[in-house]
This record gives sequence, structure tokens and C-alpha cells, in this order.
Amino acid sequence: MKKIVLLIFALMPLLATNSFAQKKKSTKAKTTKSAAAKKKPSKKIAAASKPAPPPPVDYSTLFNKVYLLHKDKDAKAALLKNPEAISSMEQFIQSAISQRTFPGCQVMAVKNGKVIYDKSFGSYNYDKLKPISDTSMFDVASVTKIVSTTLAVMKLVDEGKISLNGTLAGYLSWVKNTDKANLRISDLLTHQAGLKSWIPFYKATLDPVTGSPRNDIYAMRADKIYSVPVASNFFIKNTYEDTLWATALASPLENRGRYVYSDLDLMFMQKVVEAVTGTTLDKYVNEHFYQPLGLKHTMFNPWKNGLQKQCVPTENDKIFRLQLLQGYVHDPGAAMMGGVAGHAGIFSTAEDIAVIMQMLLNGGEYRGRKFIRKETVKLFTGYRSGISRRGYGFDKPEKKHNDGGPAASVCGKSTFGHQGFTGTCAWADPETGIVFVFLSNRVNPSADNSLINSLSVRTKVQDYIYKALGDGR
Repeated sequence: MKKIVLLIFALMPLLATNSFAQKKKSTKAKTTKSAAAKKKPSKKIAAASKPAPPPPVDYSTLFNKVYLLHKDKDAKAALLKNPEAISSMEQFIQSAISQRTFPGCQVMAVKNGKVIYDKSFGSYNYDKLKPISDTSMFDVASVTKIVSTTLAVMKLVDEGKISLNGTLAGYLSWVKNTDKANLRISDLLTHQAGLKSWIPFYKATLDPVTGSPRNDIYAMRADKIYSVPVASNFFIKNTYEDTLWATALASPLENRGRYVYSDLDLMFMQKVVEAVTGTTLDKYVNEHFYQPLGLKHTMFNPWKNGLQKQCVPTENDKIFRLQLLQGYVHDPGAAMMGGVAGHAGIFSTAEDIAVIMQMLLNGGEYRGRKFIRKETVKLFTGYRSGISRRGYGFDKPEKKHNDGGPAASVCGKSTFGHQGFTGTCAWADPETGIVFVFLSNRVNPSADNSLINSLSVRTKVQDYIYKALGDGR
């Protein structure tokens, strides 16, 4: 990181003239991070006026019961109050697939630890040669933020190693003497630290004439200079991460005092976690969460474990990596960081994600082990901003009555979770005890496909689950 500050000044002219306007991010802004009534206002500035306060929630009655995920046919039958809603939901999902909203998906719903719905639909690709199964692994995109980085931060807050009132400079020496030094941890976690919504780091690595990846930055074979994997048989220069962070540090704080959803917030939080723990984010969450939770299919870079073919393909990237992505993270910035990033990179199954969400509903406990203090779970998952719906790291329903925002409107206001750009979401509702997980690969073959939003697939499927359980409001 010593090279970062020196690189900032060299990059200033480039940053001043580069508009960073390009196809992928405009697609991202138009698809999963738009339509405020259905989706989180990602990459968009919140109104200056404060939203109406949320209805009061009696948190003393929440997070007090501990359940293990388990399948019980009798219990499932007893909990399903409206089985017709399940039939309607399945017809809706099949219709979405037939309209090419996504090639396939997994849906899991849990009520008080009892799995009431667990089914896979469709195939890995539209050729229908390989059906989705319950062990198929999806790139969960921004759901990484809550099942990786935020979990790590919660534990470190519990241990007194990270303070929500602390600043970046208190943990990262290389941000000192920059305008990022005094950014507060709490503001980073609520996306109101002032950072840019997004930086297309990969754009600067493409030849301005041919549009192809520059051969002084990338190589098709790994060696001592090019060893950081970006995709299959595609490697970036080992030292390029310094340039990436120099670019992030030199970017202007153009959104101070406003809520602007930004991947950069959780990218910086990854570095805070790694500085505090002395290890990488992937190793930390695997040791402290995934292994003790018994998760078998949740990890960064699954290709390293020989699981590439088990991963559901995402985009056929024709701009940057020039290949169909499978087992390598879809997000370009995360890919340039070697597949491990604070904002994206996790691959998982609906069941594994549901275990994590159930652990949080249990007040941070699972299988007799206390992962996070109940008080910390309540703190992070509640509304923590006066100008947005955000918790610390977690997304939530809009504060207005009957407005679920990125979640179904029937969800309680204590609900917390996140959506992912690839067509994923995970939500936990403490008031009803319902966990809902939806994983798809809607970016296959192209991220231009926005049908998952125009059809409101994720919120409608979640609404069907609530109706089936008789928990609709």
C-alpha cells in the first residue's frame, strides 16, 4: 500500500477527464438498482427530507428464540395455510423462465427454522442441458456485503476491535493525508460517507483504440508478474491492485451528507477488516463463520476448490473478459482484486444463505455457538439512518407504511437483508420468523436483461411465500 499515495497524483489527470460512462454500469444502474418502489435506490441520491419514521417495533420480543434449519414434512404441512399460493408462485416462476428472465433459480423459505419451501427451477443455461439442483452454486453479487463483510465487522465490533464511531485513518495508515481519512465507519456502513457510487476500474485497462484488454496489464498465462486471476486463463498484473486503490483514494467525495449506495463503502470496509485481523477477508469469514456453521458451498473463488462446473454461469462478457463467466466473480472490480472483495465475490446456495440468515434471526447463535451478540444483531439490522432506510451493512424495507422497497411490502419493518445484481436476494423477518432466499443468474447471457425488475420477480415470489404461510399483512 506504500505505492498508493504516490500513484494518486499520477492518476489525477486521468480521473479528471474520464467520465467513466460505459455499458455495464449504466445497465447496473438501470436494472437492479432502480425503480424505487421495487428496488433499493442503489447508486441514486436520496431526497434531502427525512422519511416518515417507521412504525414502532418491540425489539424486546425479537431475536430471542433459537432454531436450526430442518426439514419436517408434517410441520411444513401444518404451516402452509394457503397451498394454492405455492402453486401460483411456481407458475409465475416458470413463466418468468419462459420469458427468459433468467435460465434458472433456487427458492428457499423457512419459518421458525422449519424449511417450508426448497425448490430449484430451470437450467444453468438456456440450452437446458444441465438442470439447477439444490447444490448448484450462484454468484450472489452484493449479497456478499451481508454474508461476508458485514458479518466480519459485527464480530469485530463485538470484540471491541472496530468502533462504529471510528474513522478510516484509525485503521488504514495509507488513507492518512487524503480526504478519505476522516470517513466514519458508521457512514460507510450506511452508504452516506460521500463516496462515488461506483468506479469502472476495468475501463482504464482496455486499449483505447481496440477496446481489448491491454497486454501490459493482462496475460493469458500466470507467471511471476501476472498471477492474479480475473477469469479463466486470464490474469492481471500483480501490482495493479495498488493502482486500483490509488484510483479509489483519488476519487472525489462528491456525495457528502447524502445517501448514495456505493460498492466503494464495503470495499474500504474489507480493508479495515483485513487490517484489524491480519488476514484476508475470505479466510476470516471461512474460519469464524462458514466452517462452524457447517456450510459446504459458500466461498470466494470456488474454482480454486474444483467447483467451477458446479457454479451457475453468469454473463457472457463480451467487453472485458471475453468469455462466459463460470466460477469466477461477475463483478469486474471484485475480479480485478482476485475474486475476494468486500462488495462481491461470494458463491453459495439458497440453503447455505438461509443458515446464515437464520443464525442472525437467532440473535447471532447457531448450533450451540454464539457468533455475534444479540445486541449487535439488533443494532446492525435496525434502521440506522435519518435519510435512508439502511441499517449498518444491511438493506431494509422502506420506512413508509406498505412500502417494502427492495423487499415485499408484506414484510415487517424489522426485516433485513440485501439484493444482488446477478438476480439474488436474502431476507430475514424477525416479526414472522420467515427467512426468504432467491438466487438466480439473470445476467446470463447478458446483464442488459432487466426483466427480473420489470416483472418484480423477487418481491412477488416473496409475497407468495407470505401468503402461503398466512403471514400477509
